[in-house]
Amino acid sequence: MLPKSSKRVAKVIQLANEFAREYEQEYVGTEHVLLAIFKESTGIGAKVLAERGVTAEKLRAEVDKLVRKSMEETWVFGRLPGTPHFKNVVATAIEQCQQLEAKEVSTEHLLLALSKERGSVAQRTLAALGLHFDDLREGILALSAK
Repeated sequence: MLPKSSKRVAKVIQLANEFAREYEQEYVGTEHVLLAIFKESTGIGAKVLAERGVTAEKLRAEVDKLVRKSMEETWVFGRLPGTPHFKNVVATAIEQCQQLEAKEVSTEHLLLALSKERGSVAQRTLAALGLHFDDLREGILALSAK
């Protein structure tokens, strides 16, 4: 049986859609999810990033550096489609949730999945900020134990 998603994950997906629109993109990518995890701010995912010195400014600057903004104006309504990386991240987040024996998929599982999605903007952003899977997992386990 697949675990359900937390209310924070629902908020992160909503924020990711908003970031995609802000970037005038017609899809939700890993970079939007990463920005949304940080902006949501109450989940373990955001707390681990903050503990490791990530600020909104640093994160946004690194994402902006890696993403080419679309210059076309688009009008998009409703939920945006996810990229293949985004779909892989969701599947990996479910795996991480199950491995950590959590009851629901949360922001920390999304963050771990983002750090594992090789070649994605989010993974490259995290790596550029010096954040990798093992370090993030260690921080998540420490915060989860509190």
